Amino acid sequence: MYINAHISFTDHFDLEVLLLHTQSAIMAAHNMTDIEGLNKSVSIHGAITDAQKKILTPEATAFLALLHKTFDGTRKALLQRRGIRQQELDKGNLLDFLPETKHIRESDAWKGAPPAPGLIDRRIEITGPTDRKMVVNALNSNVWTYMADFEGM
Repeated sequence: MYINAHISFTDHFDLEVLLLHTQSAIMAAHNMTDIEGLNKSVSIHGAITDAQKKILTPEATAFLALLHKTFDGTRKALLQRRGIRQQELDKGNLLDFLPETKHIRESDAWKGAPPAPGLIDRRIEITGPTDRKMVVNALNSNVWTYMADFEGM
């Protein structure tokens, strides 16, 4: 596993706290307390600043190694599926819902509540620049509201 040390950390404290809490939970769940053993598979390339050293502690890199060990197979499988799906899309197949979830979409239990009365008619006119002709057209367009572009004014 390789870690590129050229990372821009904007909020060191939040990231450090997140890493500490998350790594503790995952390491405890996996009974992985052998930090030195986990770090044998980690190689950091590039210069590391003092600020990055505060975050890329042996415990944090062991956590990253554990994440890699735990999820790398799934990550690779998903990337392979993504490639296959892209090939299907390139051949002209369209996006659609999964056939195995059809029974969920057609179930009455999957229906949402009806919209509130004020949301039933949500027609809107979208106009371009706010010149006189566009505003008149918007006001005469049989909608409840219109949106205009004031950016060019």
